[in-house]
Amino acid sequence: MPDPTDLQGLRALNGDFTRFMMSYKFGIDEVMTKINILREEFSHRHDYSPIENVSSRLKSAESILAKADRKGSEMTLDGIRSDVHDIAGIRVTCSFISDTYKIFDMISAQRDVTVLQVRDYIAQPKANGYKSLHMIIEVPVFMSDHVEQVKVEIQIRTIAMDFWAALEHKIYYKYNRAVPERLLTELRDAALAANRLDVKMERLHDEVLALASVPGADDGVIDTRDIGRDAVPDAMLRMLAAARSDQQQ
Repeated sequence: MPDPTDLQGLRALNGDFTRFMMSYKFGIDEVMTKINILREEFSHRHDYSPIENVSSRLKSAESILAKADRKGSEMTLDGIRSDVHDIAGIRVTCSFISDTYKIFDMISAQRDVTVLQVRDYIAQPKANGYKSLHMIIEVPVFMSDHVEQVKVEIQIRTIAMDFWAALEHKIYYKYNRAVPERLLTELRDAALAANRLDVKMERLHDEVLALASVPGADDGVIDTRDIGRDAVPDAMLRMLAAARSDQQQ
């Protein structure tokens, strides 16, 4: 390892750490591309996508070092790479609880994706009411001189779960994790309410799907992807033909 007291050694260490972080950035890029492809392909095949929104984040150097220290990791890049699994993170939100498992299955089925760990906090919520499906995967990142296997954490949750988690994070940050018991109780109640909403909305969604064969009223909106696909109504064609005939006379 380069001598950190030497200027050239410091530059080498900085270059190594930059390359280390870039590998995780590229890992995020790889997985984001996969998820966005699945999202678009599923929409075209089924006129519906279980993926509502996708976001990503890369831990800061300070956060990485703090977590490595808490885990008692060897303070080397290899030690950190081995022990800290959530340097690269992706969050996927969906409408319904069943969608979380659909997304999990689609990602797991990718040939170059290796699932290392799964934590199902939907089936077994945390004590504070937190619900989400977590998976640690490994994907190959093709660098200029080698292939790097990069770990990426993916969190999959419903919109209601995500809203609750965002609020819980803000409260814990505001109180520096020393949250009053009254608020903790209200957070748990809110988590139960969010779950009841998820269950009710999925039931309503299933009922609507069961009525898919029943003709309904036109909502007056067209999906821009359908331009040129659907036939133009006869009434509109006749109107356009009549207008053209009047212009030519």
